[in-house]
Amino acid sequence: MATVRLLSDEEAAVNPAVKAVFDDIRATRKSDFINNFWRALAHDPAALKRTWESLKAIMVAEGPLDPLTRELIYIAVSTANGCSYCIHSHTAAARAKGMTDDQHAHLVAIIGMAAQTNALVTALQVPVDEAFLVAG
Repeated sequence: MATVRLLSDEEAAVNPAVKAVFDDIRATRKSDFINNFWRALAHDPAALKRTWESLKAIMVAEGPLDPLTRELIYIAVSTANGCSYCIHSHTAAARAKGMTDDQHAHLVAIIGMAAQTNALVTALQVPVDEAFLVAG
């Protein structure tokens, strides 16, 4: 259960700042769907706008990583951070961007392998090889 009430479209429409962000989300995504994350965040219109603008700049705007790769990274980080909501949301987004069942299975295998080797290297306190350090 959410720790805040999720704003309805009617409630969002009353606040021009929230309505503007919701309208931009709909236009950017070409969908009428506003997910619960944005509805919860709408209680703080400044944070809503700031977060949407940042997400749009990183996940939507042109960049060196293709949209599916961005979603795969988001799923991996969300898994590491234990965020079930983001895992579900970005898995749906990745599927919409063409992720196959085989790709998802491979991603999960990579996440599991990284978690295992990260835990081992942390427990063993293995020093970083000189060859892996980037000269600055």
